Amino acid sequence: MTAQPGEPIIRTRELRKEYVMGAEVVYALNGVDVDIWRNDYVAIMGPSGSGKSTFMNMVGCLDTPTAGEYALNGQEVQLMNDDELAKIRNREIGFVFQTFNLLARATSLHNVELPLVYSGIPARERRQRAVEALETVQLADRMMHKPSELSGGQRQRVAIARALVNDPSILLADEPTGNLDSTTSLEIMDVFDKLHDRGQTIIMVTHEYDIAARAGRVITLVDGKVELKVDSPAFQAQAGVAAAGVGVLGSPGNVLGQTGAL
Repeated sequence: MTAQPGEPIIRTRELRKEYVMGAEVVYALNGVDVDIWRNDYVAIMGPSGSGKSTFMNMVGCLDTPTAGEYALNGQEVQLMNDDELAKIRNREIGFVFQTFNLLARATSLHNVELPLVYSGIPARERRQRAVEALETVQLADRMMHKPSELSGGQRQRVAIARALVNDPSILLADEPTGNLDSTTSLEIMDVFDKLHDRGQTIIMVTHEYDIAARAGRVITLVDGKVELKVDSPAFQAQAGVAAAGVGVLGSPGNVLGQTGAL
């Protein structure tokens, strides 16, 4: 990837997260250096226990590192207190989860409005912004429906609209197609593609090669460390890794090389 102008929107240096389990220390993250730029579309891959979820929790300000540095929009996150972290989560980061996490008794409109309620936005403005977010994901005709009245793909669209309603700096998606069939997964990925085309910065955790191939760059974590940094295109056509008999979750460095300015 070519060099980007200005400062990265996300910058981590020697990011570490350690857990003490009896006499053993588990290194969930073990010195992760990553730069992510505005309007990047990055997929995070890795085997179970590789540090993917821990990394996303750090980037999403849901957890704090044991050591290292994390800057979001030039702000040193590791130095923030709980109140400051809560504000960052609400204003700077949109979350999309595998399980949707919608309020069962609330309409689509109310579910999307929720982040604005926490931000203290007046009711009329909340409604207008929520409607616009639902229109963005082509779900304006379902705004008064509750989650039980929606398909899985429609529920995920509501979740995406909720993540977008505060105009976040970054959109974090954790296995957003994990509970969807293949056809619906492609529809949801089309939504992410359109958001990226509009300028949205997206970071997505996935274990599916075809989903990762939609991203512009792929970062693979193994044992809490960055194993692979590669520009996609179309995840190096997927076949480049598989045909070599190595796989992105093994030791791909000799196959694809450590390319990309991550």
